[in-house]
Amino acid sequence: MGDSTRRVLVTGATGLLGRAVCQEFQSNNWFVIGTGFSRARPRLVRCDLTDEDAVRELLQESKPDVIVHCAAERRPDVVERHTEAAVNLNVHATSTLAKEAAVSGAFFLYISTDYVFDGRNPPYGEDDSPNPLNLYGRSKLDGERETLRHCPGAAVLRVPVLYGEVESVLESAVTILWLKVQEGVTESCTLDHCQQRFPTDARDVATVCRKLVERGTQDPSIRGIFHYSAKEQMTKYEIAVAIAQAFSLPSTHLIPLTEQPADSALRPINSQLNCSRLELLSLSVEPRPFTSAIVDCLWPFLADKRWRQTAFH
Repeated sequence: MGDSTRRVLVTGATGLLGRAVCQEFQSNNWFVIGTGFSRARPRLVRCDLTDEDAVRELLQESKPDVIVHCAAERRPDVVERHTEAAVNLNVHATSTLAKEAAVSGAFFLYISTDYVFDGRNPPYGEDDSPNPLNLYGRSKLDGERETLRHCPGAAVLRVPVLYGEVESVLESAVTILWLKVQEGVTESCTLDHCQQRFPTDARDVATVCRKLVERGTQDPSIRGIFHYSAKEQMTKYEIAVAIAQAFSLPSTHLIPLTEQPADSALRPINSQLNCSRLELLSLSVEPRPFTSAIVDCLWPFLADKRWRQTAFH
């Protein structure tokens, strides 16, 4: 079987991570089948992953060697409000895909989150006990358990908050801070300065996904849980300040808020991931430095595009 015939199915291919995963596999000679639903677009297969028959049909037709399951409801506050829909996607769809992967012999990679931990005792290794604080973390943990129960040869990759090449700044909890940075002229705004985050570029995660499945399809010991995370620790307030500095914009209007807001889902204070398992297997990648990566991702949203010339020449 020549390399070019390796087939990967990527769910959530319209999302931030899914797009990066599709690109990564495509540029490494994989044949990519991407699925989307609410944001379906040309060259992608529209599939409601919560419809078991549709999923079965999709897999029988596409016959992938590998499935990378990126699709999820990843906004904690949305999960709290629309729990049933979120559980259908995060848990039941995962269960269906894992069962089908096991039947067809496809290598299954499920993308999970650092929010499976309560954040009280970081850093967290793969064997540390999960204890999610919110329904989002609980639903993703249930998805992990369904994955490994139905498809024991599967891999789970837990990642922290992601950013990357966004189509809209609203797509990531990191890039959305661009709006706060730009509010500077008119008003001050408060930003969380309690929760420690490790913003990670989706392109780096995509590379890890590819390396993991390329090794996993050859080596049956590559299974179970893995962690990948960038190393720079920042609160939302610090992320916003870093964005402002990267674009030489003022940050004096940004005000650190040192208690958690009462009106949103509880979030772990510090769910730092220990990533040594991937590192020891040489499956990790050196994370891009935040400042240069965030400039990459956000400069298209600058009102004044001339900035790029003056800043970089």
